[in-house]
Amino acid sequence: MNAYLIDANQKTVTAVDLVDGLAGIRRLIGCHSVDSEEVGTRGDRLFFDENCFLRDQTGQGRFKLDRLVPVAGRAVIVGAGEDGTPLKDAAVELEALRERIAWL
Repeated sequence: MNAYLIDANQKTVTAVDLVDGLAGIRRLIGCHSVDSEEVGTRGDRLFFDENCFLRDQTGQGRFKLDRLVPVAGRAVIVGAGEDGTPLKDAAVELEALRERIAWL
């Protein structure tokens, strides 16, 4: 399924083919414990390290998407139902997503 990996350390947003659902999200982010927030109005969710707000993030890149609080490290955008499942293709286009991100 079509998803996007946001890497705040590299300041990149890249399209990825997410073939293994939540396990793939965890692998891309690099942690087991993930949380998500709804972004936009078309059913996309931002998945991120659940503890990124608690860990020491000295030297880590951060980004802000829309009006959400800043997120450190890596995150994944993918389409999802209201409760975060089932996962599906992201609705947002890559260039439109890039325009909504501020690197901090």
